[in-house]
Amino acid sequence: MNFYDLVKSRVSNRSYITDKKVPDEILDRILTAGIYAPSATNGQPWKFILISSQDALDKVHQAYNRDWFKEAPHVLAVVGNKDSAWVRKYDGYNSVETDLTIAMDHMILAAEYEGIGTCWIAAFKPDILRAALQLKENEVVFTITPLGYKSENVVTSEKRRKSFDEVVVKL
Repeated sequence: MNFYDLVKSRVSNRSYITDKKVPDEILDRILTAGIYAPSATNGQPWKFILISSQDALDKVHQAYNRDWFKEAPHVLAVVGNKDSAWVRKYDGYNSVETDLTIAMDHMILAAEYEGIGTCWIAAFKPDILRAALQLKENEVVFTITPLGYKSENVVTSEKRRKSFDEVVVKL
């Protein structure tokens, strides 16, 4: 699959094969894609937490209580440290969310390439997730995604996107 087809084909997946774990070598390739993501001043203010044990998954599921979320055999949490991120001196802008967004995007595209479903989730309960992941005080969960093989029950529809001319400005 070429890159542009990959970008167009990736969708949020909300139905997983519950009894089929993703092999470690595929998970490692997905995580490596995040490691190679660019970050401001190469600060790499991230940690990627892969949750696969049932005990840990049960705790994480309490932070986002959806049946389809519980189907996936793995959950990936993208965690950042604002103290390690680049800060723009002119206005105090901290790049941690931008850096983590790029890393997450690399990983969900890698997952799509590997045939693994993902769904970017930000609507979780932060306090529950922080406790489940045993985070340090300066660490924050930016986003989570289930990782698993897509169920045949997945309903897909064509992506609705604004037209090129609506979003692109050439000066």
